[in-house]
Amino acid sequence: MRESRRMKRMERNNKRHHVSLNLIPMLDVLSVLVFFLLFHSFNGDMPEQRLVLPDSVVETKPRGTVVISVTPESVIVQGEAVMKTPDLFDDRIGTVPEITERLEQIERSMNRINTKTVAETETREITLLADKKIPFKVLKKIMTSCTASGYGKISLAVIQKASHG
Repeated sequence: MRESRRMKRMERNNKRHHVSLNLIPMLDVLSVLVFFLLFHSFNGDMPEQRLVLPDSVVETKPRGTVVISVTPESVIVQGEAVMKTPDLFDDRIGTVPEITERLEQIERSMNRINTKTVAETETREITLLADKKIPFKVLKKIMTSCTASGYGKISLAVIQKASHG
């Protein structure tokens, strides 16, 4: 049977307009789906929070420092209160004999436990933890007393802020 002109025209038009996938909307949907999955996968509990870390054997021992804590009420040397902090506000006091005596007491007990070489005694350290309301002149008196007792390194403990830049 012979095809009509109308059928031929429809066949020609259909060949030109063959069906193709429009990829743009499909990519939009996929990108939204990927974004949604990434966002929600990082918002839950992080797996690091549930980890139990193994124990480790450290070859180098941490440095042993004497800790002096200065609260608004008292001065505590290695866990023992030696004096009241308000007493240090007196400008006539240069060094603090109570701190010097406590440091000597700690030194005597350390010498009984182990014998130290000359190099170790030269690098004796103190970590000074002080309330931020304590004036520096009070801390200076404590540091002077520590230096007079033979402690060469004094570290002032602070909270480190994030650097901007």
